[in-house]
Amino acid sequence: MIKKLIAPVLLAGLALSLAGCGYTPGSRALSGGAIGAGAGAIIGAATGGSAATGALIGGAAGAIGGAVTNPNTVNLGHAP
Repeated sequence: MIKKLIAPVLLAGLALSLAGCGYTPGSRALSGGAIGAGAGAIIGAATGGSAATGALIGGAAGAIGGAVTNPNTVNLGHAP
């Protein structure tokens, strides 16, 4: 059971760490939402749940996390 959760937990941590990409709250919310949706879909599928539900939850969490981050805290350059 623990081995099954290692990859999703690592992906979620990576997604949260990248959620602050960009300079404006809008660009951080967009990049965070995209990264969160991808990670959520992977986690949902890996845990036997619905990939679509995981994408919705991950996208929402990533967008919120990206919007509330400070660009001085996490800054990886301009969002495309």
